[in-house]
Amino acid sequence: MAPRTRTRPSRLHQEPEAVTWARQKAGLTKRALADQVGISEQLMGEIESGWRSATPANLIKIAAALNCPLVVLERKHPAGSAPASTD
Repeated sequence: MAPRTRTRPSRLHQEPEAVTWARQKAGLTKRALADQVGISEQLMGEIESGWRSATPANLIKIAAALNCPLVVLERKHPAGSAPASTD
């Protein structure tokens, strides 16, 4: 059996660097933020590194825990391209 290779998600809801910056600015560790959001420390690390996409609900919780506007953490889309519709 061939080893499974890990690939990054093609679309992230968050800007990983912004999440890390806001967490550090708030003076929280990954563990402390994960506890406040209700997710594992491992998942928090994967969200910050871009290996996993935060669900919209978790991104809202992260923003609230960091006392940060959601728009600061959201993935930026290039000009002229709209995010895919979820209808």
